[in-house]
Amino acid sequence: MRPCKILTVLAALCALMLTGCATTGRSGYDYSAFRESRPRSIVVLPPLNESPDVLATYGVFSQVTFPLAESGYYVLPVALVDETFRQNGLTNPGDIHATSPAKLREIFGADTALYITVTDYGQRYQVVQSASIVTASARLLDLKSGQTLWTGRATASSEEGSRNDSLLAMLLTAVIKQIISSVQDDPSLPIAARTSARLLSAGHSGGILHGPRSPRYEPD
Repeated sequence: MRPCKILTVLAALCALMLTGCATTGRSGYDYSAFRESRPRSIVVLPPLNESPDVLATYGVFSQVTFPLAESGYYVLPVALVDETFRQNGLTNPGDIHATSPAKLREIFGADTALYITVTDYGQRYQVVQSASIVTASARLLDLKSGQTLWTGRATASSEEGSRNDSLLAMLLTAVIKQIISSVQDDPSLPIAARTSARLLSAGHSGGILHGPRSPRYEPD
């Protein structure tokens, strides 16, 4: 849809809304293996995509470095990791996740590997609602011992904290969001960033521990 047509539709919808609508973690997680391992570096594998959206793998993959780095870990650049796998003939996340921990350690020299699975990604349009939803789970594996150090899950939606509108207002808002999303490359990227932050930031109940680069690191 051309920008001028989009603006025309948006203006009409907004006018209609103004004239016809009224605004009516887990606790007690066992970190003993995590603390014993004391990981310093993480290689993040391209996420498995169990959602119907083909953008999910790289949408989430592009957002994981910041929360992990802020939590105090050295994270191998995801572009380098992706290219290294491609150079070795591995382009499918399923095949990559099946690579042995010993082989991953040999290739990347990292202490741990992070395995992510995306179960929901993208725009959901349900008659009177339209929302971008991203849900992902993760598992941190010690590449020396093969032991799982931590698991977690997080979700985020563009509709969080939205107000309660009338039925017509909700419907028109959903249509507007669908129009906007149709002309954006990946409107779910900001939601993927929010999900990644919730999933991979240290300091909350059930989350990963702070790494050695963090001032809040507790080695013991």
